[in-house]
Amino acid sequence: MAAPKVSADVKHYDTILAPIITEKATLLSDQNKIVFKVPVAATKKDVKAAIEALFKVKVVSVNTITVKGKTKRFRGVEGKRSDVKKAIVTLAAGQSIDVTTGL
Repeated sequence: MAAPKVSADVKHYDTILAPIITEKATLLSDQNKIVFKVPVAATKKDVKAAIEALFKVKVVSVNTITVKGKTKRFRGVEGKRSDVKKAIVTLAAGQSIDVTTGL
C-alpha cells in the first residue's frame, strides 16, 4: 500500500499555528506587519509559502524570533515551559489579513 499523499494545504495549516494578538502586535499592523505563532522547526521559507497560500497575499519578508521557555517551580518541582517561535510577516503595500476571523 502506498502512503497517502499529504496535501500542501495540510502542511500550511501545520506551519501557521495561531495569530498573536497583543498590544505590540497591534502597533505593528500599522506598518503592514502581522505576527504569527509557528512551530520551532519552521523556516522563513515555510512561513512565507504558508501565508501566501492560505491568505492569498504577497509576502515581502519574514522575520523570526525564538522565545526561550521560562524555568518555573510548581509544588517545589522545577520545570521548564516550552520554547515558542514567532514569525513577523511583512505584507506588500495594499495587502492585508484580517486575523480576527478564522480561515
